Parts: sequence; structure tokens; C-alpha cells
Amino acid sequence: MSILGKIFTWWNGATFGTMLDSARHGVRVGEDAQGNVYFRAKQPYPKGHPFAGRERRWVIYNGANDASRVPAEWHGWLHGNFDGVPESNLPPPRVWEVDFTPNATGTSAAYRPQGALERGGHRAAATGDYEAWSPDQG
Repeated sequence: MSILGKIFTWWNGATFGTMLDSARHGVRVGEDAQGNVYFRAKQPYPKGHPFAGRERRWVIYNGANDASRVPAEWHGWLHGNFDGVPESNLPPPRVWEVDFTPNATGTSAAYRPQGALERGGHRAAATGDYEAWSPDQG
């Protein structure tokens, strides 16, 4: 992305100001499997601030800014559910757990069921297992 893009856009990664602020006022805490980098502020919120005494935490996404790309364990850390980095608070992974898949809504990879306009708008006829309600039948 060009330098102008970094200065003026926020939807395709961190802006120049956010990266500068992270370097000056933040401490890198960790990185998830997708390459998102997590930070905490060097100083807590000051007295008089609504969140006084609490720690400010944030993420810089590796790619598009999409909150659904934050894994559950890092989401908990961002919201202050625990203090240590997620790796130190997680149980071992279960055999049935699957890897993250991005939210495909609004992309060409989005799920489109039979009958969707993008698939021609035709769906199978009703099979007869549904009977419409009629006000006359009570």
C-alpha cells in the first residue's frame, strides 16, 4: 500500500498514525497464527478518564481490518478477561477443533443457497410437507 494509503485509509490495515502510536506508546505482547499483532499501552489510562487504572489494549491486523479475524483467545485478552498472553491461559487444543476460516460474506466465496438470485433465482418446488395457514381454519 502506498504511503498516502497508509495515511488516509483505515480499512486495509493500520494507518501510519496507528503504527507510529503503537511504536511510541505501546508494548508488543504477541502475535496470532494469522499474523495479527497485539499491543498494550506502556501507561494505564490516567485519573479522570472513564477507564482510569485499566490497561489499553489493541490489535494491528495483518491485512484487512476485520474483527472476525481475531481468534477467541485473543478476543478475551483484548477485553481484559485475563492478564497473561492467551498461550499461557489456554487448555490444549481438542481433536475436534478446526482452524479459522475467514468470513466470506460479501465476497464471491460467500454461501449462496439454491434459489438465491446469484444462482439464477430458481429453487426446487415444495415437496408437500408444508401446509399454509389459513385464517378460516382457525
